[in-house]
Amino acid sequence: MEKTYQLGESELEVSAIGLGTWQFSRNTGLAGKYWKALPQETVVEIVRASLEGGVNWFDTAEVYGKGASEESLAEALATIGAQRSDYIIADKWFPAFRTAGSIRKTFPAREWALSAIVVDPAARPNIDLHQIHQPFSLSSIDKQAAEMGHLVKDGLVRAVGVSNFNERRMRQAHERLAAMGVPLASNQMQYSLIDREIERNGVLDAAKELGVSIIAYSPLAQGVLTGRFHDGEDIKHSHGPRKWLGRFKPRGLAATRPLIDRLRAVATDHGCTPAQVALAWTVQMHGTRMVAIPGASSASQASSNAAALKVQLSPEELSELDQAGRDTERILKKLR
Repeated sequence: MEKTYQLGESELEVSAIGLGTWQFSRNTGLAGKYWKALPQETVVEIVRASLEGGVNWFDTAEVYGKGASEESLAEALATIGAQRSDYIIADKWFPAFRTAGSIRKTFPAREWALSAIVVDPAARPNIDLHQIHQPFSLSSIDKQAAEMGHLVKDGLVRAVGVSNFNERRMRQAHERLAAMGVPLASNQMQYSLIDREIERNGVLDAAKELGVSIIAYSPLAQGVLTGRFHDGEDIKHSHGPRKWLGRFKPRGLAATRPLIDRLRAVATDHGCTPAQVALAWTVQMHGTRMVAIPGASSASQASSNAAALKVQLSPEELSELDQAGRDTERILKKLR
């Protein structure tokens, strides 16, 4: 696959696979409680393995541990001594119970949380892509998009994105930003072989029409597509609420087993893992307009994710997996 993908019509060039850093939340705050705390030494190992594997960008958020994820990521990059020009930081503003004015007001706190990164503000800000995390603000989409656009105009960030925006909201944000001469770079949405809603609700088609990249989160369906739970790993020992999802129960695992078997067959042909095939499918099926941000709680997972950048699937494999994923999703929906 291509070494980097252009993020929308922005100036950002990102590796097809980035690293999601929700798990760096230090078990802090409501959202951060989803993950157990990782030792900072482990975070450093994860970030180093990602960079060494060809990953050049990291996605974090204000709500991930109330800044703990941002701080942990920045400290890891500083410890490694990574050059600022070698990586891209994507951050997110959390809009719940806030107005658009909060974007500018809280921006210094985002910079402070990332302050371990040594950067020349005149050369590059310490946030490259700033995103609206959810469509929950007390202000209109127009006002939120305008505030984000002003951050670009003022040189505080390089690009603007949104997250979890449906087609209508994405079009509104795109139109408002376009009026300012700022492209909407991305829309971060849940997407995997077995999570295909954006194909049906207009988001994916509209993104392609508008030149907006999709950032796929949970591209491994929270671990289902690795196949390890089909091999006997007990989800009950996992941290967080995913253990209660139907897809991890016996009926759900039985429903996804044919897809896992197909991923394994393709993986055998490529000398890789089912997870790497699933990631490669996600970032190749739609050309260069979709990138993915799997998480990692160990250096080995980070290395495995990055290695998916080297897997090139054939058109036939992409098509076969595409149909297998659709069939599996259909069965899972009937089990709900």
